[in-house]
Amino acid sequence: MTEIVALEALAARVAPGQSLAVPVDRSGVAMAATAAILEAGIDNLHLICVPISGLQADLLIGAGAVKTLETSAISLGEAGGAPRFGAAVRAGSVTLRDATCPAIHAGLMAAQHGVPFMPIAGIIGSDLLNVRPDWKVIDSPVGEARKVVVVPAITPNIALFHAPEADRAGNVRIGRFRELATLAYAARKTLVTVERIVDRNLLETEDSAAGVLPSLYVDAIAVAERGAWPLALWDEYPADEAEIARYAAMARSEDGFRAYLSTFLTHRKQVA
Repeated sequence: MTEIVALEALAARVAPGQSLAVPVDRSGVAMAATAAILEAGIDNLHLICVPISGLQADLLIGAGAVKTLETSAISLGEAGGAPRFGAAVRAGSVTLRDATCPAIHAGLMAAQHGVPFMPIAGIIGSDLLNVRPDWKVIDSPVGEARKVVVVPAITPNIALFHAPEADRAGNVRIGRFRELATLAYAARKTLVTVERIVDRNLLETEDSAAGVLPSLYVDAIAVAERGAWPLALWDEYPADEAEIARYAAMARSEDGFRAYLSTFLTHRKQVA
C-alpha cells in the first residue's frame, strides 16, 4: 500500500550507497526531495539519469552525495554547462559511466520486463564500447547475420520524481511522460513528490486513467508545493530561468557553490 508521508520521511527512504534514478528536467524533477536528501547527509549514491540531468545532478554532485554517475549528459541547458559535474570529472571524484539515451532506456526496459539485458542498435563503432565493458557485442541469435550490442538491465534501488497530483489511494498523474512509468516499473521502490493530493480517484474514468501511474508501483508520496522549483513542472509553472542562471554563475567556484547550496536549502525549508 502506498504511504503518504512527510517530505523528510520520504527522503529518509533513500539510503547511502543506493542507486537513485531521476528523470530529465522536462518530466518532473523532485527538487524539494533532493534538498531533503542533501539535508539528511545521504551520500555514496549511484545516480542514474534518465537519460540526462541538469541542476538536480549538479547539486548532488557538488554536495559530494554522488559516488557513481550513469548518464548520457549533464547540462544546465540555456544556462550552460554543469559546473560541479565538470569539476568532479576533472578531479576524478566521481566514477562516470558514460551512456547513451537509448542505452539507458533499454536497460530500464530490460528490468521492467524481467530479462537480464536488452539489445540495441547504433553503438557499434563507438568509443563508448571501450569504456563500458558491461555492454557486450554479440552475434544476433535471430534473423540475418549481424552484430548487436546488449546492455544489462538497470534496476534502480529508488526511482524519484515530482508530479502535479496524486489521489489518496496513491495513484499518481504522470500525463504523457511515460518514461516516469518505465522508471517506476524498473525500480525496486518508487518515491514521488506532488503538488497536491486530490480526493477524486484518478483511475475512475478512462479519460484520466491513461495518464496515471497506479499505486501498485508507488511506495510513498509526499506533498511538496512547487516541488520542482527552480525547474519547471509541465503546465503548472515555468522554470525560474534567473535562478538557474544565478546557480550557474555561483557554482563555477567551490565557495560559490557552497554559498548557493546554503541559500537553496534555506529557501526550500521556507517553501515547505
